Amino acid sequence: MGGTMTAEALPESLHRQSDGSKWPVPPADGYTVDEFFTLDLPPHTELIDGSLVFVSPQRDFHTLAMYLLEQGLRQHIPNDLRVRREMAIVLSKRNAPEPDVVVVKAEAITGRRQTRYQASDVLLAVEVVSPDSEDRDRDTKPHKYAAAGIQHFWLVEMTGENDRPMVITYELDPVNKAYVSTGVHHDRLKLSAPYDIDIDLTAIDEL
Repeated sequence: MGGTMTAEALPESLHRQSDGSKWPVPPADGYTVDEFFTLDLPPHTELIDGSLVFVSPQRDFHTLAMYLLEQGLRQHIPNDLRVRREMAIVLSKRNAPEPDVVVVKAEAITGRRQTRYQASDVLLAVEVVSPDSEDRDRDTKPHKYAAAGIQHFWLVEMTGENDRPMVITYELDPVNKAYVSTGVHHDRLKLSAPYDIDIDLTAIDEL
């Protein structure tokens, strides 16, 4: 989602733009997660390798695909798990991406003002591919999620004449810390892991 912002460290902590507005200037070695969560940033800004990634306007497909998968994941979710949308996940010192949908352990929920989860609390991360973030969604983020030990990952693409979601599912190879594809799903997403899931992907036409 969005574009990456990088800049050389300056004596001041902000860049002044031609219109008078100010943007934060990353330190020379990039922001840490702790610094990132103290900044006043636009909603859904991500931290990738110490740099800020801002959200661009999203297509209708992106919103509908997130809603469809969120609702489908909630249908049969076990009592010890929860589904969340667009929440930051702390992967490492300088990485806090925001997956489109996640399944987390219920015990990781600490309150309504919570802004992040730890990677160790995430069972599934879902990314709906956007035109401006294809490389991050397909390559950068999956590698980082796998390295952080997140067991399941779904990549969602818009395909076909009807612009429906295609979901590619992956499971972590814990030895190599890499994802292995477990299937490509077009009309129906029926799985037994991370729990029993059955989602009619064609239902996006009715949303």
